[in-house]
Amino acid sequence: MSKHDDHFFNVFSSVLGILVAITIGLFVLARIVGGGISESQVDSDPLLQRDVTERIKPFGQLAVAGQDNSALTIAPPPGAEAESAAAALPANGEETYTAVCAACHSAGIAGAPKTGDKAAWAPRLAQGAATLHKHAIEGYTGSAGYMPPKGGRADLPDDLIIQAVDYLTEAAR
Repeated sequence: MSKHDDHFFNVFSSVLGILVAITIGLFVLARIVGGGISESQVDSDPLLQRDVTERIKPFGQLAVAGQDNSALTIAPPPGAEAESAAAALPANGEETYTAVCAACHSAGIAGAPKTGDKAAWAPRLAQGAATLHKHAIEGYTGSAGYMPPKGGRADLPDDLIIQAVDYLTEAAR
């Protein structure tokens, strides 16, 4: 080895050693500064527990067609109190129809039979109310079109969907 190589190796080793010493020093300093907080203190502090719970909570919820999903709530974004009133659940079948079903059934979107169209509703009414309720709750894809589960509002309870179907079919009788 040449003299320059020896010098480079010595300087490189010295710098590496200094960096390792600084790293170990930082670890020791962190233990000294954070050493006053024990695991039992963290476990018993309600504010820390709340913060941890908030950080690790699931960010989504799963709604399953055909099951009661009324316990699933859609939390409004911060500062959207006025919008949350608009997203409240409808009170009955007519309000559910107006809020959810009318978007497709008033215009016939995606093959939806129009409200009050007796000819379009006749074959569906012949299937019976139970079948119509099932298709509205679970969704249905047929040759004439597509019905999303619960009209795309998975947060609605099944009884409101049934009331809306009954309201809609009464208009077609």
